[in-house]
Amino acid sequence: MAAWGRRLRAREEVALREHALAAQILHPRHLTMTSRILIVDDEEAVLFGMREYFATLGYEVDCARELAKAQSLLAKISYSLVIADLRLTGPAGLEGLEVISSVRKNCTETPVVLLTAYGTPDLEAEARERGVNAVLYKPKPLREIVQLVDDLING
Repeated sequence: MAAWGRRLRAREEVALREHALAAQILHPRHLTMTSRILIVDDEEAVLFGMREYFATLGYEVDCARELAKAQSLLAKISYSLVIADLRLTGPAGLEGLEVISSVRKNCTETPVVLLTAYGTPDLEAEARERGVNAVLYKPKPLREIVQLVDDLING
């Protein structure tokens, strides 16, 4: 089973690289991009995929799996954009809203994208009140996330 998992992970990595290379051809301005982004999600697979994808496009990427780590990074580093999952600690968690507040406290102009599979109109309204720039519902293709990130960073 472990060998099967390693082969699957290797295939996923190859697919991510191929997809990212295709995105570079479609969006060549990413080749010289030096924007630094923070991705906050409790799922290691999501962090891995997004980190690899954005790094291949030329972004500097930091990741955090917990609210405290995200807040620590936000207090020390100025980011071009932050992507945060709504729930970091399970079904009742709403830590993504706290990430939005931390961004607004530390770097008021930094765009924030909230990702969620559990959104409701009330949660989206709360996120907007806290200053989120966009709410995306999982699953969302990486190319669409990259396009939004590019639009938010580069106008």
